[in-house]
Amino acid sequence: MLNRTLVSLTFLLTIISVSGQAQEKQRKVYRPDIPGSFLIDFGLNNGLNKPVNFNQGFWGSRTLNLYYHYPVRINNTKFTYNPGGGFSFERFKLVNDYTLSHQPNTDGTYQLVQSSTSILPTAGFRKSMIVSNYFDIMPLEFRFDTNPKDVTRSFSVTVGGRVGVLMESHTKVKYTDNGVSGIYKDKQPHGLNPFRYGVYTRIGIGNFNWFWFYNISHYFANGKGPYTSAIDPTPSAMNTMTIGISLNGF
Repeated sequence: MLNRTLVSLTFLLTIISVSGQAQEKQRKVYRPDIPGSFLIDFGLNNGLNKPVNFNQGFWGSRTLNLYYHYPVRINNTKFTYNPGGGFSFERFKLVNDYTLSHQPNTDGTYQLVQSSTSILPTAGFRKSMIVSNYFDIMPLEFRFDTNPKDVTRSFSVTVGGRVGVLMESHTKVKYTDNGVSGIYKDKQPHGLNPFRYGVYTRIGIGNFNWFWFYNISHYFANGKGPYTSAIDPTPSAMNTMTIGISLNGF
């Protein structure tokens, strides 16, 4: 009786083991095989030729890009043409109690004003952000791989151009009023440039890259930005750039 029980138990465990292995193999078969590559960029922004009172914070001024590229091998060379597109979410953190004005001046410019007095006179300033979200396309991107047959272990260099359209923008101010925390959002263009264009490069190994984006176009639309300085009432011609790391999802 004991021997029969042991034999039955052994047979049952064997079936469970084989079934588990079959399910594991079946799961491996259904792994996605998506052509092209998904890129996730995380970087830090910096403004060049910034207007007066545009004192940005380091870590709070950041970008998150979600891009898709489709590589096309150029003959039998180590070069590929990689058109792509996706979404870019940018933030500039201001650390000096300033935010963009709710409405333009009589000359059409949006100025940087003190958030603590423009929102609630009794509010205490905590953090101010300028948020701009874009849809981008990369019509020109070329990549060189030292080992095209195994790009996951290849050293690569990429150069390209980017064109984008502003989807949404707003300012956000965190404050405290009589001990109560609050968030104030003002959703409007605030004089930001509705279009942008620039160049970029990526350098890395396999799925990990360092990247650099430079926007040739101005962050603010022509004649809409804050003044260059306290004594120069010329609208700002600020450019922006982003440096960070890039991960290839597939």
